Order: sequence, then C-alpha cells, then structure tokens
Amino acid sequence: MDTKEVLIRAKKWLIVNKVYLLGLLVPISLLFVYDSVGNFQSPSSSKQKQLPQGVAAMKVSKKAEYKWGFDLNQYDVASGTIQKNEFLSNILERYDVPYENVHQLSINAKDIFSVSKLRAGYQYHILTNKECGNKVMVYEPSVYKFVTYELDGNIGVDVYEKDIVLDTVTSSGIIESSLWNAMVDNGMDFELAAKMEDALAWSVDFHHIQKEDRFRLIYEQEYIDGKKAGIGKIIGAYYKNYGNEYYAIRYKNEKHDGFYDENGRTMEKVFLKAPLKYSRISSRYNKRRFHPVLKRVKPHLGTDYAAPYGTPIYAVGNGVVTKASRTRGNGNYVKIKHDKIYSTQYLHMQKFAKGIRPGIQVKQGQVIGYVGSTGLATGPHVCFRFWKNNKQVDHLRLNFPPPEPLPKEDLTKFFEVRDIIKKDLDAIPYQRVEKEGVELALNN
Repeated sequence: MDTKEVLIRAKKWLIVNKVYLLGLLVPISLLFVYDSVGNFQSPSSSKQKQLPQGVAAMKVSKKAEYKWGFDLNQYDVASGTIQKNEFLSNILERYDVPYENVHQLSINAKDIFSVSKLRAGYQYHILTNKECGNKVMVYEPSVYKFVTYELDGNIGVDVYEKDIVLDTVTSSGIIESSLWNAMVDNGMDFELAAKMEDALAWSVDFHHIQKEDRFRLIYEQEYIDGKKAGIGKIIGAYYKNYGNEYYAIRYKNEKHDGFYDENGRTMEKVFLKAPLKYSRISSRYNKRRFHPVLKRVKPHLGTDYAAPYGTPIYAVGNGVVTKASRTRGNGNYVKIKHDKIYSTQYLHMQKFAKGIRPGIQVKQGQVIGYVGSTGLATGPHVCFRFWKNNKQVDHLRLNFPPPEPLPKEDLTKFFEVRDIIKKDLDAIPYQRVEKEGVELALNN
C-alpha cells in the first residue's frame, strides 16, 4: 500500500468517528479548565461561579492564637494608651460603648478592680468579637496580672494572674566601682542586687564594699509569655568582702524557711547592718566632727546615710516605737526601743510611714519613714543613731553573738542541701566585662 492510499483511508476514518471524538474531548477540556483555574471560572470571566451540587467548599481554619485567655483569631483587637486626665468613659466612647454600660461597669468593678485604678501611661486593649460584636477591655496593671472588663451582657469583671515559668540561672561579678555598675556591666537586673542584699543584709555591710569584692548567685528567673518578667527567689549567694567569704543558702522544710550560713545558723541577726538600701555613708560616728550647719566642732554620735528624697527607711530590728516626732535639730524622727539594752533613732525624715506612731510594734525590715532633709540637714539623708544601755555608740563597731544553728534533727538534711548549692556556687566563673578594650573581670 503506497503513501497516498494510507492518507485517503485515515481521512475517511476521521470523518466517520468525529462525533465520538467530540464527545470524548469536551469533558476532558472542562476538567482542564477546573483544575487549572479553580472554582469553575471560564476564561472570559473572573467572577466566581457557584459550586455544583454535592461539591463542598473546603474551609481552612487558622491555628488558635491565645492571649489573655482569648483566641485572637476570633476578635478584632485595638490598642491604645491611657492619657493624662483621661476617663474610662472618654476611652470607651471611641468604641461605641453605651454610657449606661460604662456606668454599670464602674459599679461592678468597684470591689474587684476599680476603674479608678486605671493609670495614665498604661496600655489598654479592646477586643471585638467578629461574629457577635461583643466587646471586652483588657488592662494590665503589672507584668504579673491582667484585668478583663466585659463591655456587653453581664458587664463582668475578672482579675487573672499570669502563668509564670521559672528557670534557674546563675550570675557573678567583680566590683570595680559600685555594686550597681557591676550588675549593669554584666547585664543583670538591678532587682537582683536588692535580692542579694536581702539574703546577706545581716552579714555584709553593702555601704563598705570595695574594689575587687566579688559575688556569685544562683536564683530563679521569671518568664511570662516567653519574656523575662522579674527575679524570683535567691537559691544561693556568695560574697567576698575584705578577704571574708559569706554564703547564704536557702533552706526550707516544714518548720524553717530562710537563708542560713555554712554552719546552719540563720542569716537573720538581731539587727540589720544599715537602715537603707542603695545608699552611701556620708558621715560616720565622730566625737570631733565639724558640723556643716552650725560651723563648729560638735560630736556626731550617729552614722549618716545619704540617699535620694523619698528612699524608704527600714527598722533595723523588732521593737516598739517610743517617739515619732519633730524637733528643730532632728527634724522628723522615729525612735525604737528593741529591748532593755538597745534602742535606735532615725533622723531628718521627709515623712513617717503610714501608721507609725508611739506604741506601735514594728518588725525588722519594716518601712518606718522616708529620707528627707528636715531639721539641721544640708541634704537628703538619714542620721542613724544607736543606743546601748542608754549610751550612744558606733553601731558599725558592735559585735553581736551569732544565732543558734538549726536543731540537730534538721542539720543533716540541711548539710546535704548546703553541699549541693555551695558546690554549684563555687563552680560559677566570674564574668568577664570588657570596657574600652580593657578586661576588668578575672575568672579566679
């Protein structure tokens, strides 16, 4: 069969089977349009057509994203900052919340978290439900908690504590100029300094720290929503000062909870080393001091601690307030009788703490007033005076007997805890801090 005859036969076959081929190609072409375009769109139109009967649309749901207990995918969120002299009604008016709801909210919130506690400079968040339109206001008074105000329906008010995740971490440092600089240079929160002072306040005089003093710490770092929030408990602390080494080991059981030294004696002594934190000694006990105001030699029978106005002043020991008064020389002052032998006095206060008056019992570490410069004072400070057997003495030179150790039945368990914490403290390397190319800290 020659080529010409083959072509004639093929043409005849196509003519006979044209109907069959058309019936096959049309459905294939429709499938091609659906698969490549989707939603059954024709090439000449971009409008979406209805799905054929029996074909369901696939709805893709977003992963839940929770904050303040709400799935934020279900809400529109608007945030703002409370302005000075701005009332809640001014804020909620912008979000079309009826005044009667605002009024009811102020009533319902009064004994839970009053709207009067909302503070300028703090953020608020308005959550609007995408389906029903109901609104909720969220306010965070601190990093540790948040308040929700329902703005529709029941107008409910709730206060929630945020979940805190704790991580045990370590820090260390070597003093070059001050404890503050050592903390900052090593990237630590200064709250940690306060916690360390609390642990060692009865043993270390932080007003007499010197260059090359060094410290090591094991403590809890708090995290909220994956971010650092604050400092938790100190687990162990070490401080080296004037060649002396001090350890504070946290120990807790059914009967005891606090800091103890290496021998199991409580770190809490009869008196704190000083009545202030974050201060410096500006003038010591001196029987021949030249008075800066009177311009003459006059005995200075106390120790002056300089600090900014308003700095809290603490009672150095348990006792009874015998005087909370004012004189021309002392200014506002408080005197506390601790026992038959010892009394203390705190001069030049800006003001007394709430409730401080004669006859009131106070505890060690309780705030009794605030630093000022009342009376014969040239600047903000507290003149701290110490009496022993009715005679003023230099408290920095006094030595008090150590407290008794833990009961014998508790010491064995304490020593086990002490050995673990002490080993971990001793293994912490001192951090190296480079400033202007000079290495300041050493690993020994």
